Amino acid sequence: MVSLLPGASIARYCMRPSTKPVTGATRKFHVIVVCTPPQTSFAALYNTRMATIPAEISGQRYISLATFRKSGVAVYTPIWFAEDGNKLYFMTNSKLGKCKRIRNNPQVKIAPCTIRGKITGPEFPATVRVMRPEEFARVRRLINAKYWLARLPLLWRNTDTYIEITPASA
Repeated sequence: MVSLLPGASIARYCMRPSTKPVTGATRKFHVIVVCTPPQTSFAALYNTRMATIPAEISGQRYISLATFRKSGVAVYTPIWFAEDGNKLYFMTNSKLGKCKRIRNNPQVKIAPCTIRGKITGPEFPATVRVMRPEEFARVRRLINAKYWLARLPLLWRNTDTYIEITPASA
């Protein structure tokens, strides 16, 4: 007999033959019961808040990306970006300093800014990830749709890296 916690349910039964030698006409089986835990235990997992793009950044033309040197000093760079779902994307050259700093430390800060990089709103912590080449086309389309100058190949011929920004949940 199997006793379950309140709210738990049996997912499936699986019977496998016994490893001990069997004599006679009957065959013995071990019953393996896989139980799902009570739903209350998953409540915390499913009710976690998804990180969303802060309202101050959503819809902006430029954001300031603060990457950190190994010494901990922040370096601010204004960038073009695209929004998709709860993530931000931008493109850059892999040989530039910001890309090297991102490889060393994926923790960054983002803030709305002007074209010259003057911060116009609050900063928000975020995490970045260098994207795989098969993801480049989708991000490139998003950036081209937002900025018409991004469509000129002469200006962006050295762009070989696309980076995803995930804002930290508050």
